Formats: sequence, structure tokens, C-alpha cells
Amino acid sequence: MLRITVNQDQGETVTLKIEGKLAGTRVSELDRAWQALEPSLNSGKLVVDLRGLTFADTDGQKTLSEIHSRTGAEFLADTPLTKYYAEIARQGNATNS
Repeated sequence: MLRITVNQDQGETVTLKIEGKLAGTRVSELDRAWQALEPSLNSGKLVVDLRGLTFADTDGQKTLSEIHSRTGAEFLADTPLTKYYAEIARQGNATNS
């Protein structure tokens, strides 16, 4: 199961919270969600909260990398696993896992 939540604070920060497994057909859900969000960012900041992410397959990792490369998003991570996915996104080198 995958849950994607978008929160916009009073300022210019938008948080995209990803919870559950980012794999298979669920990756396209994230892709649609962030691409719909991207035009509204303008000069705002995107924060991607991975603290509820439990797994990301190669396609999911590639989508996280694309989000980072196109928006410069900040990633929130709190476990070794989510920190790993955040680092992959920042470096843009998704691998099979």
C-alpha cells in the first residue's frame, strides 16, 4: 500500500509525504502526484518526507531521483533505510534492490 499526502504551509514550502511501499504500479501514482504539483511550486521549496517509506523498487528510486533533479527537493529521512533512499535520490543513481 502507498499513501501520498501533499501539505502546503503558510509560506512557500510544499511537503510531499510518501508512506508505504513505492513499487510496481504504485510508482506511477507518485509520478502523477509530483508532476501535477511541480507547476505550482514556482520559486517555492519542495520537501519530500520519506520517514514513512518502507520500500522503494528501482523505478521508485528513479522517480525520487527525478524529483530531486528537477526540483532540488529536500528529503526528510530518519532510519538507515530512508536515509539510503534519500541519498540515492540526491546522487541520482538508483540501483536494483
